[in-house]
Amino acid sequence: VRLVESGGGLVEAGGSLRLSCAASGVTNSRDATAWFRAAPGKDAEFVAAISWSGGDTKYADSVKGRFTISRDNAKNTVSLQMNSLKPEDTAVYYCAGGSPLLSPWRKYYTSWGQGTQVTVES
Repeated sequence: VRLVESGGGLVEAGGSLRLSCAASGVTNSRDATAWFRAAPGKDAEFVAAISWSGGDTKYADSVKGRFTISRDNAKNTVSLQMNSLKPEDTAVYYCAGGSPLLSPWRKYYTSWGQGTQVTVES
């Protein structure tokens, strides 16, 4: 499965961005999909995950109430709506797929995109 992220950019604090992850290739898997992010000089951290059905989601405490993950299986896309952005949200955001579990752990995800940069200015 090939994953391609889009929608990153530069935004002021308090603003919003919507990231998209488009999947191509063998996409009939019923695995979970997640977003991770990596700030400069830091390890990648979990942001949000969604089950294949879309019925279950999981969020990092730092983004709860501000970010919403969703998916459209007909279009093979997973989105991350990010509201009330803060400078500490600045990072490269990665889409990850292939996990049999709705997990915050990177080791379960077998497919990764190249990432999209999100920069939040104060």
